Amino acid sequence: MSKRTELYEQKTEQFLLPIVEAHGFELVDVEFVKEFGEYYLRAYIDKPGGIELDDCVLVSNEMNEILDREDYISEIYTFEVSSPGLTRPLKKEKDYTRNIDKPIEVHTYQAYNGEKFFVGNLKAFTEDMITLEIGDDILEIKRSDISKINQAFVDWLYCYSILAEDKMAKLKAAKNKKELLN
Repeated sequence: MSKRTELYEQKTEQFLLPIVEAHGFELVDVEFVKEFGEYYLRAYIDKPGGIELDDCVLVSNEMNEILDREDYISEIYTFEVSSPGLTRPLKKEKDYTRNIDKPIEVHTYQAYNGEKFFVGNLKAFTEDMITLEIGDDILEIKRSDISKINQAFVDWLYCYSILAEDKMAKLKAAKNKKELLN
């Protein structure tokens, strides 16, 4: 990340934080990125129960006044406010704390056990390491090796349907075994 990008993000966070907190929201992240030749300044906000479009519009309108007045970004850019989504990134300590014993996705720069992508329950974290529970296995990953870490979207309905199919298969097998014994 360049010093300029870091400065833009820090200044934006300074201006956004009072706006977001005044409305009872949480500022999850701010990013200044270039995509397909266009610059974007993005703010991700959240609240218990989830962010709605009207919440994003409210924060956007208030921040746009500040962006116009302060004019600290030299590039032409688009300002966006949105929810962090179902797979929100883990950036701050409170994000890690909130996700203890919950499923997360981890992408690494280097392979661990021949893999660079993991889904498991976050069991613990320190400044230098995270501990993932993947099935019956425990995996420790250095935070410096993590390229991306976020909440995992788990389709519980799909999981329950798989479990139900498995249970039905076991019941059918038991019934067949019982019929064979008789």
